[in-house]
Amino acid sequence: MAKKRTFALFIAVGATLLLTLAATIFFFNAKPVSKRATEVPNGVPSVSDPAFATLMEAYLGTPIQEGNRVTLLQNGGEIFPAMLEAIGRAAHSITLESYEFWGERVAGAITDALIERAEAGVAVHVLLDFIGSMRADPEKFERMEEAGIELIRWRRPSWYQSGRFNNRTHRKLLVIDGRVGFCGGANMGDDWWGGPPEETYRDNHYMFEVPVVAQLQGAFLDNWLIASNRILLGEPYFPALEPVGGQRMQVVISSPMEGKKRVRSLLLLAFGAARERILIQTAFFYPDFIMKEALLAARERGVEVIILAPGEKVSARWVRYASRNRWGDLLEGGVRIHEFEPSMFHSKLFIVDDAWTSVGSINFDNRSFRLNDETNVNVFCREFAARMTEVFEADLTASTSYDLERWQTRGRLERLRGLLGNLIGPHL
Repeated sequence: MAKKRTFALFIAVGATLLLTLAATIFFFNAKPVSKRATEVPNGVPSVSDPAFATLMEAYLGTPIQEGNRVTLLQNGGEIFPAMLEAIGRAAHSITLESYEFWGERVAGAITDALIERAEAGVAVHVLLDFIGSMRADPEKFERMEEAGIELIRWRRPSWYQSGRFNNRTHRKLLVIDGRVGFCGGANMGDDWWGGPPEETYRDNHYMFEVPVVAQLQGAFLDNWLIASNRILLGEPYFPALEPVGGQRMQVVISSPMEGKKRVRSLLLLAFGAARERILIQTAFFYPDFIMKEALLAARERGVEVIILAPGEKVSARWVRYASRNRWGDLLEGGVRIHEFEPSMFHSKLFIVDDAWTSVGSINFDNRSFRLNDETNVNVFCREFAARMTEVFEADLTASTSYDLERWQTRGRLERLRGLLGNLIGPHL
């Protein structure tokens, strides 16, 4: 009996040590690394000052290019038909990177279109986030590979690299022949297209035309090189590009790797440059301390700040509860917060002083700031800012205001949920 007790104790101690080791490995691999900027920048030139453009080029690592054109695509009914039409016209190459990829209406249609072009001799490269594509029918992947498409489902989680559970590619990129590029907020899932309006996402996506498309191609290749260990070169991917419009643009890529976490720098500089108004649409609003300070500093300069986030129809309630716990000082400081009510809300949009706009995959949360791979396009154009302000204001009319009184009187259960959500705040 004594030997059995000793053996059982030995097993219990060994199991405890193994579990502790596994938990330690997971924690330190999944833990977000430094925030980098830990103070609000002062003396940032306004977005209309040429010095602001110089700062953006220096901090974000990409030049601002002339001669571009952008087309706004709203919701799945505009987004995916435009993508499918562009894919159908591809003559040389298609590069695609997406977080979510599933369902028949969207992923099924995209799969069929890619296969048709691959079988016609077009070089097709597809990079999908592993977790984001878990809901897809494996038959889609098999068909693509049989058609000659290079397909990588990236960052498959593993026990010895637990950061892979946390670090996702959240980019939404599609580039056709190196000349037409798509970037925005829409995932390739059936929640975006074909269902009842109240059950599909309100979202924005954008079609870009040369020469900024070369930078979008570079954003795709940034991850393709890491995932495949291959470099894609030549005319099919990087053709000679002529100006087609009058808009100045700059692509921003960000990833959790050291030296490439550019989202926070982008937003801190933009908020510091504001003199009149900051408009923000985001699917997830979870500001850290420095980002809140940046918004409050803008308010102290007399800048109007309006934030539009999801309402009751939200995909991640815990993020919403945790976020709301952080709204008190923002509301006291005069920041206006609204919640979109008609449907799920997934738009990502930043407008400063009706002169500068940033659109793409970036949310206002730690995942975008520190954990995910993201891509945005900065547009230095008053006409485009005016168009997107119209979109913002239209969405605002379908939202409800969340004021300080409502925040102060929220229920105990919501407060508790918010506190629990904040325990994992760095991962939200």
